[in-house]
Amino acid sequence: MIRYPKLASQSTRARSDAICALNEALRAADPRVILRQKVSLQGSILTLATIKLNLTNFSRVLVIGGGKATAGMAVEMEKILGSHLRAGVVNIPDYTRPKPESSRIEFYAATHPIPSAKGIKGVQRMLDLVGKPSIDDLVICLISGGGSSLMPMPLEGIAILDLEKITNLLLKSGADIHQINTVRKHLSAIQGGRLAQKLYPARVVSLIISDVVGDNLDFVASGPTVPDSTTYLDAKEILLKHRLWDKVPKVSALIESGVSDKSLESPKQDSKIFKRVTNILVGSNEESCEAVARYLKNAGYKTLILSTQVQGEAMEVAKVFSGILSDIRIHGLPLKPPAALIAGGETTVTVSGRGHGGRNQELALSVAIGISGLGNVSFASMGTDGVDGPTDAAGAIVDGETLRRAARLKMNANSFLVNHDSYSFFKRLGDFLITGPTGTNVNDIMVLVAPK
Repeated sequence: MIRYPKLASQSTRARSDAICALNEALRAADPRVILRQKVSLQGSILTLATIKLNLTNFSRVLVIGGGKATAGMAVEMEKILGSHLRAGVVNIPDYTRPKPESSRIEFYAATHPIPSAKGIKGVQRMLDLVGKPSIDDLVICLISGGGSSLMPMPLEGIAILDLEKITNLLLKSGADIHQINTVRKHLSAIQGGRLAQKLYPARVVSLIISDVVGDNLDFVASGPTVPDSTTYLDAKEILLKHRLWDKVPKVSALIESGVSDKSLESPKQDSKIFKRVTNILVGSNEESCEAVARYLKNAGYKTLILSTQVQGEAMEVAKVFSGILSDIRIHGLPLKPPAALIAGGETTVTVSGRGHGGRNQELALSVAIGISGLGNVSFASMGTDGVDGPTDAAGAIVDGETLRRAARLKMNANSFLVNHDSYSFFKRLGDFLITGPTGTNVNDIMVLVAPK
């Protein structure tokens, strides 16, 4: 849960309500809660959201996977399956504390957001566990956001260092998650549906917690068990667009080979392997937004979920939110106070300065500039994984007095924004939202609050 930042302003009620509401978003995104709601076992009949399987029909039941939410998912799945579970291997972030305990599932620490050799060890152990899959095997894959970097397995022709470099470049380029994962799919031996290929002919069920705007499952963790809707040509065009084509020659060479030779393409919808695969969305940003709306409605606010698909440069998105808060307070549009608006999604930041921060902090700083002087309103934005960019903050909270307080500390908000140094700005103000790693990930949540 969020550790409270300073409430040093006249907008104390607005700030407090926003923080309490965000805590409800985190509760709704708890992977253990999600699994308990969607998965159950009665006798030998396993219910996985929309399907039922008789476990007596399988000689082995295995659990594999990776992502920011998979530690909690795996522990809960083991509780549900009990003695039916033969074994499992799951990759989790190396910062996960405490490390999950299990008698049947092995946990491998891997790195995020940049992949490394640590993650490869876990993926190789998963493949060794499955061995030569059989039609009598049931493999339950636990997949969540962060899995692209936490489950690395480079294709032959590139090394993990090449994967690290291109990932770092993409993250700083302003590319959105769909573009980033399109490239990743075509550099991986298990993503883009290739894990399903390796598991065939086993029966595969993937339980997926989405961190991708729009919940396109082939982009969550780069879709290891989902038909790939993208191509090598798409990957090439993305690298060219963001001027990265010549930055990592081995990556470009591999992608060029895939463009030329269609037999190298990732598996598509018409492949027979997907007849043995069921991909199920069990958790998403929508549920967390709804939890925020319920809390604020019960607190006396008129509420509206604006969107769960917010995207774009953080500074540009901030202009929209600033305008909405001004309209609420000045004109009573789209709702008269007390009003609360909720949004979900994921903005981007094209890094050009030498500052330190994350997309949620940059979004909050930009909104603070837009609402400066506006009375009794608050805006908060946070990553549900508790990690905003390469920082220890989940996000930040601002109000109409944020810039005035900054000025007293001789800080110019615009200078910090130009240098993409939102972390330094909020560190001095004490307006971070700090949770620590939450063990889940369903995108970002943004809350706009205007009490009566």
